[in-house]
Amino acid sequence: MYFYQHFVIRNWQEKDRTLAARVISSVLSEYGLPWQPEEADKDVLNIEEYYLATGGEFWVIEYQNQIVGTAAYYPINRGEKAVEIRKMYLLPKVRGLGLGKYLLQQLEIAIALRGFEKIWIETASILVEAVKLYESNGYLPTTGVETTRCDRVYVKYL
Repeated sequence: MYFYQHFVIRNWQEKDRTLAARVISSVLSEYGLPWQPEEADKDVLNIEEYYLATGGEFWVIEYQNQIVGTAAYYPINRGEKAVEIRKMYLLPKVRGLGLGKYLLQQLEIAIALRGFEKIWIETASILVEAVKLYESNGYLPTTGVETTRCDRVYVKYL
């Protein structure tokens, strides 16, 4: 569990499934991106299989006992000791407070502590704030986008 200002960042629990999915779906629709429960977002509906059983983590961010964001990663087959940061979304009311940067830093620490050495992130150009966050924190643009709604992929070596 982590704390940032008045936010609690904790491990996902089964009771969070619907609310976490709702946060992600809401942010996607805000930017005109599709919610894809059969494709890009199937992991959100099956956290146990995609994250917990593979050695990843899925966090929810709470503010006043409401879920206002998510952040996660899981191991992937893109080189040795690689993970992908996924589902890092914050509702509009909690953006601009440094929370995204803090989350990214905590994810990187957790990933490094588990012995991973390479982090991948896929995103969409329309998510301007996310692109800026990744680029200003040492993520390098590369090629090989695998998610249909994404058009950018980044990598960072720890």
